[in-house]
Amino acid sequence: MELLVEHKAQKRAAMQAIYPSTEKLNAKGISNRVKTKIMMSLFEATNGKFQETLSPSILKKLNLISKTEAIRNIHFPQSVDLLAKAQFRLKFEELFYIQLQLIRKNITRKQKIKGQPFNQVGKLFNEFYTNNLPFELTNAQKRVVKEIRNDLSSNAQMNRLLQGDVGSGKTIVALLVALLAIDNGFQACLMAPTSILAQQHYNGLQELVKDLNINIKLLTGSTKTSERRQIHEALENGEINLLIGTHAVLEDKVKFKNLGLAIIDEQHRFGVAQRAKLWKKGSPSASEAKGAIIPPHILVMTATPIPRTLAMSLYGDLDISVIDELPPGRKAIKTVHRFDSNRLKVFDFIRKEIKKGRQIYIVYPLIQESETMDYKDLMDGFESIARDFPTPEYQVSIVHGQMKPADKEYEMQRFIKGETQIMVATTVIEVGVNIPNASVMIIESSERFGLSQLHQLRGRVGRGAEQSYCILMTSYKLSEDAKTRIQAMVRTSDGFDLAEVDLKLRGPGDLMGTQQSGILNLKIADIVKDNDILKLARSYAFKILKEDPNLVIEENRVLNYTYQMLGEHKNIWNYIS
Repeated sequence: MELLVEHKAQKRAAMQAIYPSTEKLNAKGISNRVKTKIMMSLFEATNGKFQETLSPSILKKLNLISKTEAIRNIHFPQSVDLLAKAQFRLKFEELFYIQLQLIRKNITRKQKIKGQPFNQVGKLFNEFYTNNLPFELTNAQKRVVKEIRNDLSSNAQMNRLLQGDVGSGKTIVALLVALLAIDNGFQACLMAPTSILAQQHYNGLQELVKDLNINIKLLTGSTKTSERRQIHEALENGEINLLIGTHAVLEDKVKFKNLGLAIIDEQHRFGVAQRAKLWKKGSPSASEAKGAIIPPHILVMTATPIPRTLAMSLYGDLDISVIDELPPGRKAIKTVHRFDSNRLKVFDFIRKEIKKGRQIYIVYPLIQESETMDYKDLMDGFESIARDFPTPEYQVSIVHGQMKPADKEYEMQRFIKGETQIMVATTVIEVGVNIPNASVMIIESSERFGLSQLHQLRGRVGRGAEQSYCILMTSYKLSEDAKTRIQAMVRTSDGFDLAEVDLKLRGPGDLMGTQQSGILNLKIADIVKDNDILKLARSYAFKILKEDPNLVIEENRVLNYTYQMLGEHKNIWNYIS
């Protein structure tokens, strides 16, 4: 409440800004009114003049208000209409400069960083494509292979992100690209985050290329020392065409003769520094100075769909390919939600599926009981499953992160060979385990999992021709967010759809984890709510840089100046890895 005479004396607008505050500030008497007074005196001191940061043509084409008007109306709006215009103008500007930075980085990289040109589509690629391909590629796969081929035939280093939902066939695309590299006289390497996944890639690819003259080797932390030595030697003299491995590939001892292509699976599991190590393993340049290394072409793959808006902001400097259709013949996985009280019915259903010869996953969120969390832990679950499914009629495997690699591998192999019908596990099996005969995925305490994890786990079934099921078990106590997640899972199996729901629920910063959330500490824009402004800003940044890559035209002088100033102050650029 304030006196009318005071209100009139301050010439205050009808609407008042509310500034962020803390308890400490309020306790010291720095209230919203005090901040408003400080703002007013600042406006008077600067005479309300601010330097324009957008070019005249952008202002004209988009009918934007000036920087001075925008800042005045964001603090002291003269009307609702002017407040909306100020918000739009400032959001556009913030997103425009992020996109300008990302796109310019991409263009500069293509000009500066040379890559080995893969000019020929050779014998291995053609023979595999014509005679050994186990199925017809989907149109999305064909499109992606074409995009990658275009990259590889240019003189620039490829830096491409390949997004494809669980089971969309990214591995076959990776193999085709590796064959292109081998045909052009280079080595290729495929890196996976876990030894289970690396082993699986190795087995799968060996099977696919068994009729071709290709030498594939596997290198993980558990590779024997004698075998490791042989691999190191064969890599250096070029005998190995394709190396599949885990972080072990990054060791300094691992040297390639001429690495032309590096494929990184589930790229979010690898840090920037680890990816940089792969660069240094590139092939020597023929034309450049002696000892110069040309970095390999990089293809990063992920089955965790990244919302389009987030991809534009976080991976704006990468070229992005998306496989957005599943291979034909795959039946949609039926997903249902069941409460703990339905457990007996769920067990009956499991027995029926096992009778049909199918296998079952049961996944738990925890390994040991935690006092603060009252939901089922793995060991407790394993015991109750063992009681309800007694030996010798049923065999149950158990896999979790605290087991020794050899024990884990032994249990996985038993399940793969069909010696056990039920696999009780933690999320160790989240990434890439491929067992076509497993048709039921039961996720215990599924309210405790994030959407992308639930989606990844569901993707472990539905890999054969049989109908598969995903059963989400929960208690009755569900938060609103948990309800939304479970409903989304039951409603759709489209990973991109789920990623958008996840983004709305968790916000961009949380979704990408602490390391990458910095770029999203935006002052006014919100990449979820302001998706349309983001697209508009990106299209303008693209158009301007296409016509004037160095921003030297008189019209773009103001953009160049602002761009340089932002670069100097590093208020957002340092967050972009």
